[in-house]
Amino acid sequence: MGGGLEPTEKYDGTIRVRLLDDAAETTEIRCASYHDAIDVVKDHQCSVTAAKIIDRDDDVVFTSAEMDIDDWAREWEHAKRSLSVAVDAYDCPYDNIACFTDDLCVHCKMDAVQAQY
Repeated sequence: MGGGLEPTEKYDGTIRVRLLDDAAETTEIRCASYHDAIDVVKDHQCSVTAAKIIDRDDDVVFTSAEMDIDDWAREWEHAKRSLSVAVDAYDCPYDNIACFTDDLCVHCKMDAVQAQY
């Protein structure tokens, strides 16, 4: 019994690396993750004119003509870590950028202790 709605869009969920070469035709390699895509770009970047990483939504997120893969990979790792950390916003009265709600700076800790007495 099938009678449901059919999906309107389909995609295979893979990251793609497109290798552009002036002397040969364009090659596209499917990767299971960004780590795999980064490795593919590193392996081929010297032998092609340009390499691009295309995400699951068909957006070009990296192109070797505009940036270095090592710099992009570091920035991607940093962004990935930032997204995985859920921290409540906290405005430190002492403008300490390392002061968070669950990890107060020394000044805020002293204020909290003084407020108890």
